[in-house]
Amino acid sequence: MSIRPLDGVRVLELGNYIAAPTAGRILGDFGAEVIKVERPKAGDELRNWRLYGGDTSMLYRTINRNKKSITLDLRTEAGRGIVLDLIRRCDVLLENFRPGMLEKWGLGPEVLNEANPDLVITRISAYGQTGPLSERPGFAAVAEAVGGLRELVGDPDRPPVRTGVSIGDSIAGIYAAFGTVMALFQRERRAESDTPVPLRERVIDVALNEAILSVMESLVPDYLAYGIQRERVGGRMEGIAPSNAYPCADGTSIIIGGNGDAIFQRYMAVIDRPDLAADPDLQDNAGRWRNRERLDAAIGEWTVRHTRDEALKLLDAAAIPCGPIYTAADIVADEQYRARNMIQSFTVDVGAPEPKAVGFPGIVPVIGEESLPIRSVGPDLGEHTREVLSGLLGMSEAEIDALEAR
Repeated sequence: MSIRPLDGVRVLELGNYIAAPTAGRILGDFGAEVIKVERPKAGDELRNWRLYGGDTSMLYRTINRNKKSITLDLRTEAGRGIVLDLIRRCDVLLENFRPGMLEKWGLGPEVLNEANPDLVITRISAYGQTGPLSERPGFAAVAEAVGGLRELVGDPDRPPVRTGVSIGDSIAGIYAAFGTVMALFQRERRAESDTPVPLRERVIDVALNEAILSVMESLVPDYLAYGIQRERVGGRMEGIAPSNAYPCADGTSIIIGGNGDAIFQRYMAVIDRPDLAADPDLQDNAGRWRNRERLDAAIGEWTVRHTRDEALKLLDAAAIPCGPIYTAADIVADEQYRARNMIQSFTVDVGAPEPKAVGFPGIVPVIGEESLPIRSVGPDLGEHTREVLSGLLGMSEAEIDALEAR
């Protein structure tokens, strides 16, 4: 029997791109019925991002797994009316439009609340629903800069760079899912005492820039307390040493984190540098950070004499935190991911004459001993329109035909 903690929860997703769809994906992963509303003909623009073949990208298939897709034109009165009909039968609305857009369409929180006074409304935007920047548009790239992350990524002698994924969108989506579940939990607890949750407490407001700021650790407190301005330090982490990527003899690199005091002693023994282990200047992390260049040089001299596997075997034997820098091919072949069902295969259209078996990342966190099974990958555009409109709203085939014609 599958474990689905959110069975019975129905979510209406009005989101494009990555942030709100990530929240919907997480809720769907754990059993919620997620109905994704897309524009007729075009759909979510993510369908065409990194599209290497076929008509739907693997990015869309990944972010929108465990969902149903219906097409509605929210610019029309008929489309908005159907949204309100669906809202009456849903527990959650997810959206990541520019603030004011739902209100412009006549679908603001007050209107949604009239349709369903128990509805949780989760909104994701660049800067939140309030404040002087609230109406400004912005993608994750901007949020990562404004939230403080971009300034710390890269080498100090070069302009800031971006991580290889839309990390701002994903973090915001995770917060949105967490906020949604909190609101649902509060709703259930209040129901026991017959005390309804007011609308203002059922509106979850997630800002991309604030989601980034929340994971910046002590960036702001360090500045206000000590006047410290954090700087880019390449592959290192400010104030922590030795912790970096190091080249190996076979052209690969590995990550080694030897910054704990006891770990450092074992680490230096492995690389045959007892002199560094005994150096009074290297007995605590602050001293090691001051001497980071000297330490990294010594470690690099050791790693380049070993292949990746040789170095990792020696470090593992001494319980030194370390690991390979994986490519997608490495992840697919990894026995740890396989043991926890973290790569799950589905047959999908990739634009070739025949569909292909493709592995997709599993569900996190694990409940039990391995990833829960993915029920379905991201659907085709409008795949479930008739099923939802007829089954949930009771519309006839003729009514659906007329709606599509309009």
